[in-house]
Amino acid sequence: MVGKPLERFYLDKVVLAIAGFLGGPAFVGIVALAGTSIPIALPLWGSVALGVIGFFVPDLLVRGEAAEMRRTFRHALSAFLDLVAVNLAGGAGVESALDDAVRVGRGWSFGRLADTLDHSRLAGETPWRGLGRLGDELGISELCELSSSLVLAGGEGAKVRESLAAKAMSMRRHQAAEAEAKAQEASQKMTLPTASMLFGFFLFLAYPSVSRILTGL
Repeated sequence: MVGKPLERFYLDKVVLAIAGFLGGPAFVGIVALAGTSIPIALPLWGSVALGVIGFFVPDLLVRGEAAEMRRTFRHALSAFLDLVAVNLAGGAGVESALDDAVRVGRGWSFGRLADTLDHSRLAGETPWRGLGRLGDELGISELCELSSSLVLAGGEGAKVRESLAAKAMSMRRHQAAEAEAKAQEASQKMTLPTASMLFGFFLFLAYPSVSRILTGL
């Protein structure tokens, strides 16, 4: 999904695990130079914990990056479906509508779509099956559902166009709801910093008065 070689992924896990494991001895060395001694059990368990955390950090990073790429792909897919539906409404055939639509876009998402359509054409299979296989590979459920519905629609242009338009509209609604939910979540996260800032501001205003009262006492 992210295009990172498997060897590099495992190398990152090993390097971060070793770095985390060596963090404990390094901390002990710094503390010893400062003239302070600490029990040996504390840095030992700390090294083990940091090593385990470092080993799993690449997994979290790759999953986050893959989720972001899937989100970007879904946005590109909705635009691609709109373009295909417009081409079909203009009288183009299914194959030409797909080719024209995929050549318009730019970026990683449209590149994967173009490669899939080219491979399907060379393999002698319908483009819908190729898109379904791409959905399974990338974990894009919307693409798999679209492939299934279009396989049932067959080669009839009207049914294909209706299926594409309906799926594009459904994806846009889902993306709009997701963006709204993220905006609300961001607003809720700002509540605590805003309240803390207001509390600090009130303390700043009240400090001179409270200081005079305490001094008078």
